[in-house]
Amino acid sequence: MGHSEHEPGATIIEFPGSGAAAPLRRGADGVLRYGDLSPALTELLDLRVHAFTGREAVVEVGGPRLTYRELWYSAARIAGGLQSHGIGYGDRVAVHMPTSARWVQAFLGALLSGAVPVLVPDALPAGVAERVIADGRADFVLGPEGPLPDGTAYIDDGAALDDPALLCYTGTAARQPLPAGVELSNENLLSAVSSVVAALDLPADGLRNLVLLPLAHASGCVDQLLPTFAVGGTVVLAPRARRLSEVLDAERVDTVSATPRILAGLLPELAARQAGSAVRRISKACHRSERAAAAAPATLTAALRGLFPAARQWSVWGATETSGIGLMVDDTDLTDTGSTLGFAFGGTELALSGPDADRGRGELLCRGPNVSRRYWNDPVASRARFSGSWFHTGDQVSIDRDGLVRAEKQASGW
Repeated sequence: MGHSEHEPGATIIEFPGSGAAAPLRRGADGVLRYGDLSPALTELLDLRVHAFTGREAVVEVGGPRLTYRELWYSAARIAGGLQSHGIGYGDRVAVHMPTSARWVQAFLGALLSGAVPVLVPDALPAGVAERVIADGRADFVLGPEGPLPDGTAYIDDGAALDDPALLCYTGTAARQPLPAGVELSNENLLSAVSSVVAALDLPADGLRNLVLLPLAHASGCVDQLLPTFAVGGTVVLAPRARRLSEVLDAERVDTVSATPRILAGLLPELAARQAGSAVRRISKACHRSERAAAAAPATLTAALRGLFPAARQWSVWGATETSGIGLMVDDTDLTDTGSTLGFAFGGTELALSGPDADRGRGELLCRGPNVSRRYWNDPVASRARFSGSWFHTGDQVSIDRDGLVRAEKQASGW
């Protein structure tokens, strides 16, 4: 552990991270960074399209099925259509529609146009969604109705690692008047993707990931959609499916990504139908409301182990400000997961702040190549939550000598 004073009266105890093992190198600012990243997210995706051109990239159950070639071409035509509307490098394009193959096309189209996608959760009340779009200063809105922009296929490849790549909103109207916009750079997104792929050892042999997380959240977009594309896998979406147990078998799903609440709701159906014999990975995204709703996470883990004995289970905790990642624990065989948040992974490093920090308890701080530098259009909140290279999560935790983080109070996350 290290000790430092970042602001008057605030003692911060730093905990050793995963080390600067290749390809991570510590920068002049003290942050671990990947040394082998593509210059921009669009370049990484372009390389994968050419490597896996004929594979299915996204499948919407009851809707479109698109190969990498088809998805990329349709997104490039959307980008061309946006360009004809005057959208170019650095402009902002709001993506406001339900999770679907159309959402993926619109999101990628905005990226390829050189714009910064502004993710607007479909579940937001109409008035709040309008305020989010206005706060993000969107120059164009891609919505659920009508045709998407169409034009000559176009790809803007002028982005750099430090450039903003995504504006993702976090928080609800119940907690604050307007969700906070989190600026995520190309480096943030690419680092998060590299961390997830390496930590979960995602295969490049045709992964088929049933993503039940909202794509407008960092947990769905950054931590599931993009890593699946990074290994040439297939993202399976089932927004209107009545029986997900049938989807597991029909789509040969080997990975399921959802929240504990969603998984708990599926247990009766899955137990009755004994479906999903191909499932080998179950990813659980955890945050404050989920932990409050899932009173017995160990019971859920045990039930899933009984239904999918060959599946590895893990929980990933993070905040939108950390690109949705930060802590992970393989809880396949854990019997006590109630307060466990996990271990830092990838380039994420941890610290504690507060009077009991030297005793391993306090407010959790995170830094890493995946951590945002600020909120959009909110310097006051940025100064309050970002101190130097550290992000103050606001969550009270304990960290043991092995680096395992446990919640002292309900932890938030994305």
